[in-house]
Amino acid sequence: MQRTFGASGRGLPGSDELRNNGVVKNVGEASHEELATGERSTRNRVARSILDHGPSTVAQLADRLGLTQAAVRRHLDALSADNVVEARDRRVYGARTRGRPAKVFALTDCGRDAFDQSYDKLAVDALRWIGEKEGGSEAIAAFARARIAAQAGAYRKAVAAAAPEDRAEALAKALSADGYAATARSAPVGEQLCQHHCPVAHVAEEFPQLCEAETEFFAELLGTHVQRLATIAHGDGVCTTFIPKISHHASESTSGRNPA
Repeated sequence: MQRTFGASGRGLPGSDELRNNGVVKNVGEASHEELATGERSTRNRVARSILDHGPSTVAQLADRLGLTQAAVRRHLDALSADNVVEARDRRVYGARTRGRPAKVFALTDCGRDAFDQSYDKLAVDALRWIGEKEGGSEAIAAFARARIAAQAGAYRKAVAAAAPEDRAEALAKALSADGYAATARSAPVGEQLCQHHCPVAHVAEEFPQLCEAETEFFAELLGTHVQRLATIAHGDGVCTTFIPKISHHASESTSGRNPA
């Protein structure tokens, strides 16, 4: 069932439109003022930018979308009122600077649902049944690994075609093609693979074996130990995987798990 938000008609469109087209379309009722000024379309662009890039400051959104910060704040206020986004303190890595951390805006669970056609309850029920009837946690882990293996072909092809130093970027592009809105960026002594969207986040909240199988697959695919630093399923804004600088002589790999 597709979900929309806001009795005022200000919310996001249904899931198929957001997920499959990449261009937000308007559905439901909108005020004459919103239709005349394009306010609703711009509001959807703000939400989409947060989905694609993760929790963002007002300044970052304004820069990406070519809007004034005042305009961005107005759209964020409306999205917050409709429970599509929420303000959070920005996570600080390393030494803290003076002053309060900048606020970032992240999608709520309701906001994420607007970008999914979700069969979460069916998936959770099926995995519970597997756990109860077929061998508990190990059976669920086996299912998670089989699921990854079944869709691994495109990822293997993309990574195999890339130079060793470009493999994280190649994997990010392949993941983005499957709806994960992934990016790769440099980090001290390695890279970070960031997945700004997770189609199975709500299911993975109860069944972390899905995240663990994915992490194991990344390690095997990239030929190096990797470490999962954060996941959307654990309440983080982005799924973040640290990939150390890949050794050309590495032949075996293991995977790190989210310490949470």
